[in-house]
Amino acid sequence: MTPITSVEGRRLALSNLDKVIYPETGYTKGEVLHYYATVADPLLAHVHDRAVSFLRYPDGPDGQLFFTKNPPPGTPAWVKTAPVPRSEDERAEQVVIADLPTLVWAANLVVEFHVHQWPVGSPAVADRLVLDLDPGAPATVVECCAAALWLRDRLRADGLTVCAKTSGSKGLHLAAPLEPTPSEVVSAYAKRLAQEAEAELPDLVVHRMAKSLRPGKVFVDHSQNAAAKTTAAPYTLRARALPAVSAPVSWDEVAGCRAPGDLVFLADDIAPRLARDGDLYAALVDPGLARPLPVPPRPGR
Repeated sequence: MTPITSVEGRRLALSNLDKVIYPETGYTKGEVLHYYATVADPLLAHVHDRAVSFLRYPDGPDGQLFFTKNPPPGTPAWVKTAPVPRSEDERAEQVVIADLPTLVWAANLVVEFHVHQWPVGSPAVADRLVLDLDPGAPATVVECCAAALWLRDRLRADGLTVCAKTSGSKGLHLAAPLEPTPSEVVSAYAKRLAQEAEAELPDLVVHRMAKSLRPGKVFVDHSQNAAAKTTAAPYTLRARALPAVSAPVSWDEVAGCRAPGDLVFLADDIAPRLARDGDLYAALVDPGLARPLPVPPRPGR
């Protein structure tokens, strides 16, 4: 029998709670649901008013993985959706994780959460800048941290507040809250920044995606600022061998990283971190910290 639970007045059918999702640790679907309920407050703040894409892995990270933007079959009528442009001529509905019942319903599907850099009311007008630092072996998150510190200082020089989080895989994500800015403007700024980082740190950073350029270096992926792209949300679980989380980290942790394991955080690590540090990504949702991007120099200057 499928258990029925009530979350803030919404009746939810939760299935296969004893099913092991992460075989390496024995972490079950019930524990996945408990994790998402535990981190609901900060996670909901970060996905507020944003269309969510799901990477589903109902049989664990070794099973079938499928990415979906459309509301899954059986989506309850009370789940909020919003129209999202897919092309110049096409709009489609996507789920908005607006409350705890929707979060628990989505977690029951076993998902990673991915969001755009813009809210649903302002398509292609970003309120955050994102840089995805991706290490090419044998580089690791240690090299990502070195690049992140340079990028943090460079962004701060432009008046921006910068947060860091693990990707939940091998890399690191940086983000800065912005005054609403067209996505193409943010993309152009992020690309210039990545190019500048490569010029200043040629032995450490590359700004192009070509795999031949990446061994031993950190690819500063600026492309996730494009309007159509999405990034793993803060606090989402990832479909990896372990129940790893895309976890906000402090700049002291970034500066102190000496081994890849220093910045691996699993689901059970997050509640104690929140109790101790609060939401280390909170600046991203503080409207008082949003700043404009600097005006780019004119050609020839």
